[in-house]
Amino acid sequence: MTEERVERLLAEVHDDFGMIRVLEVDDYRFLEFGDAIEQSCVFTADPSWLEYDYTRAMLIGALCHEAPETALFLGLGAGTLTQACLKFLPLEDVEAIELRPDVPRLAIEYLGLDDDPRLYIRVGDALELLDSAEPADLIFVDLYTDLGPGAGHLAWTFLENCQKRLNPGGWLVINQWATDDGKPLGAALLRGLYHRHYWELPVKEGNVILIVPADLEQTLDHQALAERAQALAPRLGYSLQSLISDIRPAT
Repeated sequence: MTEERVERLLAEVHDDFGMIRVLEVDDYRFLEFGDAIEQSCVFTADPSWLEYDYTRAMLIGALCHEAPETALFLGLGAGTLTQACLKFLPLEDVEAIELRPDVPRLAIEYLGLDDDPRLYIRVGDALELLDSAEPADLIFVDLYTDLGPGAGHLAWTFLENCQKRLNPGGWLVINQWATDDGKPLGAALLRGLYHRHYWELPVKEGNVILIVPADLEQTLDHQALAERAQALAPRLGYSLQSLISDIRPAT
């Protein structure tokens, strides 16, 4: 007989966009939007632990850069990926833009987000605030609501400007919805915008992580990526190699 999992409601707030909840189940806490739409999962003992493949795949995108110093997160959520990047990468300056003001507060209060002096959080719409963000070595796009991906995930000018905000040698990492055929949402738009010069990493949660270089001259060094991931594995507590093997050219 399996033991029933007890779900505890830790916080519930309502804002202009709907409801936000923080729930606790055993050793995990969850950030949910709307009607039980899970946005983030946090292992309470280690908030930098990446539980899901899509967050691990986004970390792989970050590891494509040899030594990133700056990062921009468009969409914060519980901040697990932000925490992992701060912990495992040589970052000196990190900016996060989050639409909903209660999200950073709840992340700090309930979800283990550290008040790291390298992290600067701005509240507002990423589509409007991107132009005022500092250029970065890494830019992450993860703009989801309780209804699915935000408008930015299919907005040509916004996605174009994300790439333009990269420093030379930088990488843009997009958590893109996958369609029924396994391709990323807006595949035709993405192929045109980025000239088919990017890589895709499909994950079991039903997303495709896009790994986009700053320019057409820049390529993904699979061997260097695998070596960086292997060196990091003891600190991470898990291997990224099986995910790395799933990286494919743009489809």
